[in-house]
Amino acid sequence: MLTAFLAPILIASDAGPLDGALRATEAPKTLRAAFVVRLESDNAHRTYAFDPRLRPRDRWQLLEETGESDELDEVGAAWGAEVAPDSRLFPDDLRASLSQTVQAEDFGSAWRVNFNHRPSLNDGELDVWATERFRATAWLDPISDRFLRIDHELPRPTTGPGGVRLVRYSQSHFLESDPQFGLSFVSGIQVDIEARAAFRIVSRRYEARIDEVEFFFASAADAEAFVASRGETHQ
Repeated sequence: MLTAFLAPILIASDAGPLDGALRATEAPKTLRAAFVVRLESDNAHRTYAFDPRLRPRDRWQLLEETGESDELDEVGAAWGAEVAPDSRLFPDDLRASLSQTVQAEDFGSAWRVNFNHRPSLNDGELDVWATERFRATAWLDPISDRFLRIDHELPRPTTGPGGVRLVRYSQSHFLESDPQFGLSFVSGIQVDIEARAAFRIVSRRYEARIDEVEFFFASAADAEAFVASRGETHQ
């Protein structure tokens, strides 16, 4: 019974639950987010707030910190230095990454969709290298037509560009649905990476949790255009 229950099925990416889940990740460029994120490692945490409506120097702020962690300091500084830190909340190019038909396993409450990322137009050399080696899995709720989680994992150690030996790579994105606009957003991230190069070991192991988030459009007209395009009534 279990073998039959988990028998793989083929589903199209442009129809049904998978298409609905992909549509929910396709946020327009005019959508922005203000949020609070908590970064945690084994013995430290950092809490940051971001709001693109503030002056540039005030947009990324450290609210709270406990413990010492160069790793979390580096992660927080790199995130805050990005042109649009809120872009990390929006899944990137998922539809372009999937083939027209993918294989899924039905676990009852969720489908497990296995796929290999296909390089998109904005992927660089390192991205293309990674897509050829990482294993990707998406967990899909077929009732709500929404993704629950997306995992990327390195099946085995490998040597990357520049001679860097990637020993371990695991990254998971947890998704929730925004009730106002019906879009999926990243509400949590787990990272576990170890790389070795030139007698140096680089290790990153931390979690990021979005505690508060507010979505808004660049203008009222942009919000109305988005709601109209989705055929929904904006409350």
